[in-house]
Amino acid sequence: MVIRFPNGDEKEFEKGVSVGEVTRSISEGLYRDSLGAKVNDKIMGNTEKIEEDCDFKVLKFDDLDGKKILWHTASHLMAHAIQDLYPDTKFAIGPAIDNGFYYDMELNHRFVEEDFKAIEDRMIELARKDLKIVRVDITRDQALKYFKDKGQDYKVELIEDLPEDEALTLYQMGDFTDLCKGPHIESTKRIKAVKLLSTAGAYWRGDSNNKMLQRIYGIAFEKKKQLDEYIEKREEAEKRDHRKLGRELDIFSMHEEGPGFPFFHPNGMILRNNLLSWWRGVLLDRNYGEILTPMILNEDLWHRSGHWDHYKENMYFTEIDEEGYAVKPMNCPGSTIIYNTNSHSYRDFPMRFAEFGLVHRHELSGALHGLFRVRSFTQDDAHIYCLPSQIKSEVFDIIDLADLLYSTFGFKYTVELSTRPEDYMGDLESWNLAEKSLKEALEDRNMPYTINEGDGAFYGPKIDYHLEDAIGRTWQCGTIQLDFQLPENFDLTYVAEDGSRKRPVMVHRALMGSVERFMGILIEHFAGKFPLWLSPVQVAIIPVSEKFTDYAKELEGKFKSFGLRVKLDARAEKVGYKIREAQLKKINYMLVIGEKEVESHKLSVRKRNGDEVKDVDVDRFIEDLKEEVITKAIVL
Repeated sequence: MVIRFPNGDEKEFEKGVSVGEVTRSISEGLYRDSLGAKVNDKIMGNTEKIEEDCDFKVLKFDDLDGKKILWHTASHLMAHAIQDLYPDTKFAIGPAIDNGFYYDMELNHRFVEEDFKAIEDRMIELARKDLKIVRVDITRDQALKYFKDKGQDYKVELIEDLPEDEALTLYQMGDFTDLCKGPHIESTKRIKAVKLLSTAGAYWRGDSNNKMLQRIYGIAFEKKKQLDEYIEKREEAEKRDHRKLGRELDIFSMHEEGPGFPFFHPNGMILRNNLLSWWRGVLLDRNYGEILTPMILNEDLWHRSGHWDHYKENMYFTEIDEEGYAVKPMNCPGSTIIYNTNSHSYRDFPMRFAEFGLVHRHELSGALHGLFRVRSFTQDDAHIYCLPSQIKSEVFDIIDLADLLYSTFGFKYTVELSTRPEDYMGDLESWNLAEKSLKEALEDRNMPYTINEGDGAFYGPKIDYHLEDAIGRTWQCGTIQLDFQLPENFDLTYVAEDGSRKRPVMVHRALMGSVERFMGILIEHFAGKFPLWLSPVQVAIIPVSEKFTDYAKELEGKFKSFGLRVKLDARAEKVGYKIREAQLKKINYMLVIGEKEVESHKLSVRKRNGDEVKDVDVDRFIEDLKEEVITKAIVL
């Protein structure tokens, strides 16, 4: 059989060669670093056999798929340690996830964080024994007998629910054996550092009618240094947690009266309104017309759009005049109605409709997370109607728009192309054309991208943007989607140059994605230290004593006359206390006003990073602030 490598080389091997043997044929050093390989689209461990021609990519810990192989083994290692410490444990499932692993289990003992140290110590003790992870092919009856004899009821249920002809495998690690498809690393010795992170409740199979199990989350590394770096980064992330900063900076709050529905405070509205005011101006300069469509529309519309068949479980419904209605989860159907209120010619294109539309989506309560996962949010949405010949130029314009947005806040970013999902709507020919158009646009702009197979929207493929924040975390954010389906479903037409009726192409784009989520990302990216143009309070004026308050008020009025957001702190508190409070509120500049400042009409300017500049001319300072606002400078 022939194995193809990423550099284009091909090599013949006997069928049944192991993944590790193929890697070793390239380089012994590469084999030592490898954790497995991506064989065609399947992730495989080094001991697994290859039986057919394939594409072959070696996976190391630098690769997320490589990490997941090690983390999957670490979940088994944790289960082994728990089995040793709590022999009556019944195990459910223990997968790797994008940021570590977890295992669900049932036992009488209620885990708390104080238990973690003993489990971690046992995990490292087992890892050092260099336990081999051995794959065992087994029949259904053998597997049922094995787990029934062990009293592992959840494993028995999993097996009984599988098709009778399903091939089953066990993986053995020392005294622990698990029902598992893999993949795994070859030996526990690759795991040098572990950290258990948290516990949570989890219903068996995600069904609230089933028993609540205990879930332990963890992470593992090849080197202790990697764990140390992870812990440091995690601690920094906790300091930046937008839920914590949202309370401290009085930006937003969440309440039991509306779970998943954020409440924005005055400071939050200043941040939000400045962000959206700037973005509206950007769109106006690029010939977008802003629209607003109703939040509730009748049931028939959602049948026509395809949301009823493809998205119903995420929607909210109501009844008006004994007819069914739905609260919109997306803005696009409303945009098509506005399009259809007038007839259009090919000369009208492209038509760009922007909408800051409030949408509602039903999210499970366990998935809600501050502003990152909510049930109501505003999309910076736009729908562009264009000719097929204009697709590429419109996508180019959106790519430039995305770069402007993300670079304004100092974000690096990567892109991926998400292709046709299994439950797609429409015909294959349209999908293939849409995917080809997006690929060509990315390639013509020399933008590196990865393929995310099967993750497109049900109505079209999409380009997704992933932002990297100040501490290296990535966030899925903006999207560009190409849609041939809604124009068909809503009978959108235009008069072509030859006089015939044709359908326009519809391009969906949301670059902040959710305004709320983007605000959450900004809070964490800047750790609450916003650029001056976004800061709810830009300048704090702090008189040393009451006798300097009149001059402080005069300064306050002058700053406000230039559109600057100023807070005068005239409380009868010590100056040091007021300065510390202003710093905790992340206010960009603090002006301490005493006798010297009153007499000289010069300022003592304290920056939020602690730097201080004395004898600053008032007018010069105001001009500098205006310049900082206009240029949107990032000054931490």
